[in-house]
Amino acid sequence: MATEKLQTLVDSLDSTREEREELYKWFHQNPELSMEEHETSKRIAAELEKLGYEVHNIGITGQVGVLTNGDGPRVSMRADFDALPITEETGLEYSADPELGKMHACGHDMHTTALLGAARALAENKDAWSGTFIALFQPGEEAGGGAQHMAEDGLADKIPAPDVSFAQHILAVDPGFGFMFRPGRMMTAASNWKVHIHGVGGHGSMPHLAKDPVVVAASIVTKLQTIISREIDPQEVGIITVGAIQAGVSSNSIPKQATIALNTRASNDAISQQIQDAMKRIVIAECQAAGLEQEPEFEYLDSVPALCNDEELTQKVKAEFDAFFGEDATEIGKPSTGSEDYPIIPQAWGDVPSCYWGWSGFAEGSKGPANHSPYFGPALQPSLDRGTQAILVAIAPWLLK
Repeated sequence: MATEKLQTLVDSLDSTREEREELYKWFHQNPELSMEEHETSKRIAAELEKLGYEVHNIGITGQVGVLTNGDGPRVSMRADFDALPITEETGLEYSADPELGKMHACGHDMHTTALLGAARALAENKDAWSGTFIALFQPGEEAGGGAQHMAEDGLADKIPAPDVSFAQHILAVDPGFGFMFRPGRMMTAASNWKVHIHGVGGHGSMPHLAKDPVVVAASIVTKLQTIISREIDPQEVGIITVGAIQAGVSSNSIPKQATIALNTRASNDAISQQIQDAMKRIVIAECQAAGLEQEPEFEYLDSVPALCNDEELTQKVKAEFDAFFGEDATEIGKPSTGSEDYPIIPQAWGDVPSCYWGWSGFAEGSKGPANHSPYFGPALQPSLDRGTQAILVAIAPWLLK
């Protein structure tokens, strides 16, 4: 019976394909940066309201649609919808205007359209399922702390916790147009910091009368790597990247301040904290060793926990995908050193079981353009249908009985 109901929902996508493709093109041509997604947010809310969902604006531009259809489990699916400050060079006929300097280079437009498509299939075929479906649209995944905004804006108070929580991401992964799962850790914990080093400015010809923060910053950059090579278990993931050093404006002047911008990655939250603590220790020690009188300032920017899939849930969902798409269309992938703020969503609900998977938007799989590339343009089809079908397949064991 569940198989027949699932097929009913999947078959209904045929009649909505043209409209879903046009909706995708609208999102693609109207990219908006993290926490600035006002028009995108309005469009999402309007689409959900047309379908009869109870719509909640949570987390500035976040939107959550809730559809209750009788008794049964509660299932959540999350899609993010912010874009990146990258000029599109895909050459697609529906490419974003290059003058915008923005594009959906990470496929969040595809995530959003797939979830709206699944939400529509459920709204228009209520005889096929029972329970509550939560369509959660999250802003600001790239740089705005969108999941945290939603959590702090009372997500758990406004939307009762689901039994399970899902999310997916379109990628250039194998198999082509297939799906990649990873039980347990899938992505790393991450944090972003700025460190301000205060020296004493002076003339480049008289360094003995100054306290050079650039030299101290240079020493810190090299010393930070000893955390990874000498303090972290080599069987774990530990990464420190100094992405920017800013100091001074002229070649013959010693500036009074230097700023280091850095990012950390770790295989779990405990190691992430270990790296951050060691980073502070080294920075303070180097400043003291250089005789700097003013202590360094640590400006915390943001952080995300490690993304760890519930192992039992992930195996269950993969089995559903194997049955529907075929075993050659799914793969168990390796853990990624990338990071995602999605884990904050199930954590806000009290650590409900969650599963996050990747879906390939390219026939060539991992040989396709990487996310965040100006050439990242997933094939419109079958990617959109596959991503929409994936949501329906994942929720089937709970809502289609």
